[in-house]
Amino acid sequence: MSLRTLDTGLFKLDGGAMFGVVPKPLWNKLNPADELNRCTWAMRCLLFEQGNRLLLVDTGIGDKQDAKFFGHYDLHGDASLLGSIRKAGYSETDVTDVLLTHLHFDHVGGAVKRNEEGLVPVFSNAAYWTHPSHWDWAVNPNPREKASFLGENIRPLQESGQLKFLEQNPFPYDTISLLYVDGHTEKMALPLFQINGRTVAYMADLIPSSAHVPLPYVMSYDVRPLLTMDEKARLLQQAADENWILVFEHDPVTEAATVEKTEKGVRVNEKGKLSDFL
Repeated sequence: MSLRTLDTGLFKLDGGAMFGVVPKPLWNKLNPADELNRCTWAMRCLLFEQGNRLLLVDTGIGDKQDAKFFGHYDLHGDASLLGSIRKAGYSETDVTDVLLTHLHFDHVGGAVKRNEEGLVPVFSNAAYWTHPSHWDWAVNPNPREKASFLGENIRPLQESGQLKFLEQNPFPYDTISLLYVDGHTEKMALPLFQINGRTVAYMADLIPSSAHVPLPYVMSYDVRPLLTMDEKARLLQQAADENWILVFEHDPVTEAATVEKTEKGVRVNEKGKLSDFL
């Protein structure tokens, strides 16, 4: 059994959108903005091997959109999803399952590629897992999230017959539990891994970076920001009590951290690479 992070490249998003109501003089110290007010963010995935199964959690932004689309996000860095999988000693055909925490383009874009046959899943041997309520939310998007749910990232998974719905089918990993949260988007799935006597929690967009641990640091992208704060508060209390390892999908520097209770609330304790904690 093994668990590792995968770097898939860096991109930029508006700092104000990423930090919500927090004033720029505060968040700019944590992740400095460029001249367009954009901060650099990671797209960090997970790869988990258990027995004869290989699970990929999220897929980054992919490479099939046009230059105009990518120009909005200034993709940079040398890492890619498939390059990182191969660097870890695997190939895309080894992946048996892909857990999509949610279907926003920077989490699902790498699940589908464009070839001579059209749009097809990248991982031909894999089941793609999402929550059925989130799927319905994504294919019938609200105006606030419509730009984040792209049909070319989503429909090919269903058309290929590789799509599976959580809670309607048994998820084939007995060391993983799934926590569903609704503040960022409907039924985002956070995997909790039990490995080496520790709980490793993948934060997806509930707590996208270590800078977002304080409760008021909530993204403007969230559809229910007050609910996000409640969900963060409950998770962080448990994480502090039980010494969980939190993995941050979008933190450009910090892969993982533990948290502790302080007079100011729950705050980051130790930071490092995931491998430092396991």
